Amino acid sequence: MNKKLYWQLPFLALLIIGTVAIIVQQRNMPYQHNSGKIFGTFYNITYQSDHDLHQDILRELQEVDQSLSMFNSSSLISRINQGQRPDISGTLFEEVFQLAQQISDDTQGAFDITVAPLVNAWGFGFKKGELPDDRQVDSLRRLVDYRLLSIEKKGSKHFLVKKIPGMMLDCSAIAKGYGCDRVASLLKRHDVRNFMVEIGGEVVTNGINKERQPWKIGVAKPTEDSLPGRQELQAVLSISNQALATSGNYRNFYYRDGRKYAHTIDPLTGRPVQHSILSATVIAPTCATADAYATAFMVMGIERAKDLLARHPELTAYLIYTDKQGKYAVWTSPHASKYLR
Repeated sequence: MNKKLYWQLPFLALLIIGTVAIIVQQRNMPYQHNSGKIFGTFYNITYQSDHDLHQDILRELQEVDQSLSMFNSSSLISRINQGQRPDISGTLFEEVFQLAQQISDDTQGAFDITVAPLVNAWGFGFKKGELPDDRQVDSLRRLVDYRLLSIEKKGSKHFLVKKIPGMMLDCSAIAKGYGCDRVASLLKRHDVRNFMVEIGGEVVTNGINKERQPWKIGVAKPTEDSLPGRQELQAVLSISNQALATSGNYRNFYYRDGRKYAHTIDPLTGRPVQHSILSATVIAPTCATADAYATAFMVMGIERAKDLLARHPELTAYLIYTDKQGKYAVWTSPHASKYLR
């Protein structure tokens, strides 16, 4: 045998032993689970680590809450809605605002964070009174248009400018997803490789679960009368190193005078959507992106959603709708089959 090869054998043996030791250590490392309440909903975070990172996770979530929560009167978005002009340079709010504007452009306004006045008027925000009439809806629609927002830069400071003073912002259709992304980034900074972050049904995954399998996420069957935690599943998706978000009207709605009102408001018409689509599940590289597009698809309807998805191969959709006979039907992106189990 070549003398050079003899010298290499000890190093090769050490490399093999070291690799096996790392694999054994990783297999024996426990999975932590943290849960709680944030953004008016619940979070569940599972991750493989020797350390409990719950306090770090809470600080990250509270930072997002302090920027984007409409239910926190001192948050940045609340102060903007109150007519104040805080400096937003380098804030989480500015990052989310810029992403929201991009998606609004891409969806031709189907996603619009200025929809808050209409959401409130229809009884899905802070106010619940009489339903708005046509005159009120038309009046409120003047306050809803993402194109009327801009960022003004004065030296190192950035300020949000509203062309109409009464405009209000609502980031609830992107904030949960963004919160998932922030926690995922935190876990990666702590060198956590295997985790699932879930906030109010929006999910980010990385690596594998404790069964050494991709993370399995259920898509609920859109039935109105199922109890939370007991809903029947339409499908189970196996995902890893991806984010997932679902938007649906089949639970968040109310009846008034015999008519059903869905919680998703079309920013262009000013009224609850009336499409056949019941829920939209989107898989994307980031959860904020998945969250926003899932909401947009509920507004756009299935045909316009298909057109947009054809332009975005990085997005995968699982859409549940009612067909012409009133039965449940499913449409999926062409490459969705790799996630279905």
